[in-house]
Amino acid sequence: MSDEAMNCEPRRAARAGGREARRAARAAPLSDAIRPVRAGMSGGQYKPLTEAGVEKIHQAALEALEVIGLSQAPASGIEAMTGAGAVLGDDGRIRFPRALVEDMLAVAARDITLCARDPKHDLHLSGTKVHYGTAGAAVHIVDPVTLDYRESTAQDLYDAARLVDNLDNIHFYQRTMVCRDVVDNQEMDLNTLYGSLAGTKKHVGTSFSDPSHVAKCFDLIHMVAGGEEKWLERPFVSNSNCFVVPPMKFAEESCIVMEDCIRRGMPVLLLSAGQAGATAPAPIALTIVQAVAECLAGVVYVNAVKKGAPAIFGTWPFVSDLRTGAMSGGSAEQALLTAGCAQMHRYYNLPGGAASGISDSKLPDMQAGWEQGITNALAGLAGLNMCYEAVGMHASLLGFCLESLILGDDLLGQAMRLVRGIDVTEDSTSIEAMKQVCVGGPGHYLGSDQTLKLMQTEYIYPSVANRMSPKEWNEAGKPLLLDAAIARKNEILSKAGCLIDPDLDQKIRAKYNIYFR
Repeated sequence: MSDEAMNCEPRRAARAGGREARRAARAAPLSDAIRPVRAGMSGGQYKPLTEAGVEKIHQAALEALEVIGLSQAPASGIEAMTGAGAVLGDDGRIRFPRALVEDMLAVAARDITLCARDPKHDLHLSGTKVHYGTAGAAVHIVDPVTLDYRESTAQDLYDAARLVDNLDNIHFYQRTMVCRDVVDNQEMDLNTLYGSLAGTKKHVGTSFSDPSHVAKCFDLIHMVAGGEEKWLERPFVSNSNCFVVPPMKFAEESCIVMEDCIRRGMPVLLLSAGQAGATAPAPIALTIVQAVAECLAGVVYVNAVKKGAPAIFGTWPFVSDLRTGAMSGGSAEQALLTAGCAQMHRYYNLPGGAASGISDSKLPDMQAGWEQGITNALAGLAGLNMCYEAVGMHASLLGFCLESLILGDDLLGQAMRLVRGIDVTEDSTSIEAMKQVCVGGPGHYLGSDQTLKLMQTEYIYPSVANRMSPKEWNEAGKPLLLDAAIARKNEILSKAGCLIDPDLDQKIRAKYNIYFR
């Protein structure tokens, strides 16, 4: 070896050592304060409705409540709402004077926090802060390798919760699927609740299939919380409540559940899920009118039961493929509906949620990618507080795919980067860095201090998506995206255990019939 080559060796080693140190620093987890994306970033840049359009929808919703009203409220709801000023007609429909709606909007809860068992995952719902999470009631699990659909189980629900707990860009876990292996409905509600809580310390959303199940589920919640007082200090579960059956009817049993949950200190999601062209009008704007009217009735209902009770304005309208009448959750019209609803939430300054990220595709394929990408991006850019069903949902909510959670985490990271937008500051527009590179410099920015400083805080990198060149991809054995998702899923599940104290877990399993391992 020449003297020159020998002299180069230490410098090469030093450079390699420095490079490895930089790589290690880049691989280390970032604090939330400097991560390029994080829960609760503010959107609101996208507005499909004009200000005049928002006002027209509001006025039409008020007119619908005064003229049409809602039918089939339970006796307890009729008593609460008429006591507040609603009018029960001879036709059995409850109508809502404008002044009553305005009064209840004035006392409705705003700037609420949905607590998590780990406070670092608390969701602060104010303004245009955006949070992505799961939801739905899929009855099948999708196997993207065998292309089979099988019935979903309590174990699948628990596994999905464990994955969500370890995926940074999925901010909450609402019940994803039906535990089809649990035949008894009360046991199913208990397993749904406990499987979610055992799998994640993020905020959990659940539902109850019968009013008589609420008490036992709250007993379980109090056990996990460490007592009723601890629960009331930090309610870490919300009730996803389909309190209406569109068009313009209350769902009696769900309303009774809602009343019970409100009195027990649980936040509720007022969920109106009409389907345009079927259970909601065909025009997109009028579909929003009906959803807003139904949720405004919910605001009156909630605040008639308990003023200021935390409730999410859940305008959740879906789209029909009008050729067949089938639901089309991944359509451009669905993205517009959801974004328009987000604008209405901002108009009322209420915490709001709606559906985004549903795919009509049966598998995590290119169709699923564009459907989930468009609907999630528009929901975030519209400033939707709670983007439900954002990941994992296929076949228009009939199927759930665990691998799609992994892929969706990457997708949501990119969507949140859109929400963050472009930072325009003195530093980011200074030409100093240009001068250093262009005037007597290296002629590129690859190793500049500014580039190295910003590469982690301004740019987000996918965990499983592949950015190799064709040459690198070929040399690596032509890895497939699905294989990477399966590998990451298996790695997480191999390490993620039950998040309930073992002694408490034994007590709960002794008291209730828990199905998952």
